[in-house]
Amino acid sequence: MGYWLHRNIIEPGKLPLLLALTAFVLTFVIARVITRMIRAGKGPFRNIDSGGVHIHHVVPGVLLMVAGGFGAVASGREGVGPALCAVLFGVGVGLVLDEFALILHLHDVYWTEQGRKSVEMVVMTAALVSLVLCGFLPFGVNDVGRQELADRGSVILSVGLNFLFALLALSKGKARIALFGVIVPFIAVIGAIRLARPHSPWARHFYRRRPRARARSQLRAFHHDRRWAGLSRKVQDWIGGAPDGPTGASVHTADRR
Repeated sequence: MGYWLHRNIIEPGKLPLLLALTAFVLTFVIARVITRMIRAGKGPFRNIDSGGVHIHHVVPGVLLMVAGGFGAVASGREGVGPALCAVLFGVGVGLVLDEFALILHLHDVYWTEQGRKSVEMVVMTAALVSLVLCGFLPFGVNDVGRQELADRGSVILSVGLNFLFALLALSKGKARIALFGVIVPFIAVIGAIRLARPHSPWARHFYRRRPRARARSQLRAFHHDRRWAGLSRKVQDWIGGAPDGPTGASVHTADRR
């Protein structure tokens, strides 16, 4: 284990990234445990208020991100500075993305259906950073050999094609595939060659006069959502807690911190 850590993490200079990712995941988990305990009325934790203003944990998260980011720029690459700044930055990102939906909607939607976006963002961020930590680089240029890397044309072509496929997947309403396609070589091809989602820019433009393609797109989207939406919601509820019902009778969103 020690050899693997030194060979794959410390020697390539990825220790700060590993520390940031670990701090990010642990912070999110701890924040969710605390907020779920407050929601259930258990434990010693209570909401934080200052002068009648409810303090969301995105506030200290932003401060920690600023401190960790500027500290990393100022500390260079030697000593314990980069590692400490990476931990501060990871903790800050964990607090901020835990309330990503609040920032997006500019409203406290933590325990609502819209609040699921926070869990989605945290899971996707952790997955993408993990891929980078494992050696995957944006646009997949890490998979070319030394001789091929010397040929700049091959690298430019690889980056260009991957970027094009990612854009096509994004225009077809497949944002997750497009995002992961930037990291994993040519995974965006899957989203680029398949039918577009019904309300995507591609479908609105190219399926407008093609009723058969439009019908196939709607049918495929229906079957896909029926197959995976329920499972996705169960996983999100397990990670972040189930949102309030339509009436919100279980607990006020303001009483969660």
